[in-house]
Amino acid sequence: MKYIVSWTLPQGTFNAAVARFLETGGAPPKGVELIGRWHGMSGQGFAVTESSDAKAMFQYQAQWADLLAMSVTPCLEDVDAGAVLAGLGKR
Repeated sequence: MKYIVSWTLPQGTFNAAVARFLETGGAPPKGVELIGRWHGMSGQGFAVTESSDAKAMFQYQAQWADLLAMSVTPCLEDVDAGAVLAGLGKR
């Protein structure tokens, strides 16, 4: 399953978050594949990840929880969302 991971970097934790990111590369834990990650200039960013392990996704969020406000949302690609939406008209 794919997930959209979004975060906000508060000013008060900026230096600590930068240090951790530079030290670790921001790599997710085993069981989570990082598909892509984007950083905005406003302190916000997002990533797309893939995992079949909800515990590993929770670990990914937890390893940054002391520095970032992070949200993890399961998501579907267009073809899968379209199939669900097409089925709505057949009720």
